[in-house]
Amino acid sequence: MLCDFHLHTDFSADSVTPVRDQIEQAIRLGMKEICITDHHDYDADSHGMRFYLDFDSYLSCLRDVQEEYRNKIRVNIGVELGLQSHIHAYLEDLLRKYSFDFIIGSSHFVDSYDLYYPEFYEGRSERESYEHYFAVTCNRIQKLNCYDVLGHLDYVVRYGPHTNQFYSYYDYRDSIDPILKVLIENGKGLECNTGGLKYGLGHPNPAEDILVRYRELGGEIITIGSDAHEPHHVGYAFDDIPELLKSCGFRYYTVYHDRHPVFLPL
Repeated sequence: MLCDFHLHTDFSADSVTPVRDQIEQAIRLGMKEICITDHHDYDADSHGMRFYLDFDSYLSCLRDVQEEYRNKIRVNIGVELGLQSHIHAYLEDLLRKYSFDFIIGSSHFVDSYDLYYPEFYEGRSERESYEHYFAVTCNRIQKLNCYDVLGHLDYVVRYGPHTNQFYSYYDYRDSIDPILKVLIENGKGLECNTGGLKYGLGHPNPAEDILVRYRELGGEIITIGSDAHEPHHVGYAFDDIPELLKSCGFRYYTVYHDRHPVFLPL
């Protein structure tokens, strides 16, 4: 099975799953390698919940399980960093202090609002909310270099008032294309996140038309992640992803070792 490079454990504030439970599930599914990518959103508060990683404990635990499972599965050490322009210096310092195999850069908070909650969408139309999210995300990836791929590019549609009922790439292409171009110009990749399928959107995040456009523009680095917070979501819908990505123009997908991309056939 494809390698899952977006997994959460009880080191993330929104998961109670022990690390070994995620690893054992990946082994049962026949994966050759995975990457644990727990949340770290610095200077962000989600209704009292803070997504702060204890990096010393986290890295110590993951190094232990790397050794424990080294004859069964490759466990890569990653992190999902919350991108915010005003913490640029903090993020750069963090990466000087700690090393990872893989870093997902994500926009979970905009204007200090957690996109999961309705406050972000209040007082403006859904279209204004989505366009604002894309503009902020574009600004962040232009200014920051502390990530390898952009996670779930159209994440905002999971939680908008009408989710993706009135959303398509073509309606927002003027906001999305600049993001794709910045990623390509800076040698960054794009994630195909099957969480959108899990949430009933009928599409991964980002949607297929965005994946097609990324490839048309010359994008080649595509990672695959389930965004699983529980074992039964590890590798969610992965059986369908090779054909989906091939239909979008890809022949390979990407894993990361020591922050270097490795291309594997679909």
